[in-house]
Amino acid sequence: MTDGGVTPSRADARRNRALVLQAARFAFEEQGLGVPLGEIARRAGVGAGTVYRHFPSKEALFRATIVDRIELFTDTARDLAEVADPGAVFFRYLSSVVRLAVRNKALCDALEAAGAGRFELSPGVGQEFDDALEVLLRRAQEAGVVRQDVGIADLRALLVGCLSMERAVPGGGSEGGAPGRMTALMCDALRTERAVTELDSEPVKRNASRCGVCGAAIAAARTGRPARYCGGACRQKAHRARERTRQT
Repeated sequence: MTDGGVTPSRADARRNRALVLQAARFAFEEQGLGVPLGEIARRAGVGAGTVYRHFPSKEALFRATIVDRIELFTDTARDLAEVADPGAVFFRYLSSVVRLAVRNKALCDALEAAGAGRFELSPGVGQEFDDALEVLLRRAQEAGVVRQDVGIADLRALLVGCLSMERAVPGGGSEGGAPGRMTALMCDALRTERAVTELDSEPVKRNASRCGVCGAAIAAARTGRPARYCGGACRQKAHRARERTRQT
């Protein structure tokens, strides 16, 4: 029976379920596990009874909205398992997971709760993610790029901590902060060599660009063509590189 006492057709039931899932996905992304079911029902334009009919608990609804995202991370890791240069692949993958998940509070909450044993993503889904991530870790260690004393439990803890730190950066990774700083620090902690990544000293403003040689931020130009290099030295390096290319 529906909230109004009328039995819904299968088409109506499928439509209502899709509405609930869509509303829940957006609500959880914004507020995480703390969003009330009543708020989700309001956004979906259905009654609370309809939500409970399709999903017996908020945890079940939450799980349904994030499992596909975790599975995407897992599939991507599996696709990268045999790619050359395993060290670079490992660090790029970690950075991508943080960059994508930090915008989604549902993913942050799910990874944190799953890592602490308070939440099961779905039967097998969390373990499959761990297994795929461990393959990338092991290959990077075998290549001598990642410390040998790091295990999958360490990596999961670092990943969850990095998500929390990136969200805590002033501006939440937007114009007010420097997105990726915490991720760079995490990656440096995993490396075997002593060299560390140069961090951005300040965030890149909207419409700003980066130097084509050193990668430094370039202030947005108010008039004329935007600058391509941060100064004369980098401009000369780029010119010499173009000359060498022409001569080969």
